Amino acid sequence: MTKWDVVSATVTRHLEFSVTFADGLSGSVRLLPSHLHGVFAPLGDPELFRQLQITDGFVSWPGEVDLAPDAMYDAIRQNGEWVLA
Repeated sequence: MTKWDVVSATVTRHLEFSVTFADGLSGSVRLLPSHLHGVFAPLGDPELFRQLQITDGFVSWPGEVDLAPDAMYDAIRQNGEWVLA
């Protein structure tokens, strides 16, 4: 397990969730509507977004959509949150 493996994630509102990593670092992630294109377009559906899960240390959704935990970790370590625009 690496320090940036996600151990918990909870949807706080549509396009936002809180996350905790293996080393205890925690913060929030926000996806702006401008990020909802390509593979991320389906996350605009609130019902699908609520299906957030952790798969092998990654935050993921059905349809093989996931976020890079190392980039998420670095942004949260620096800013307390990661905003995907």
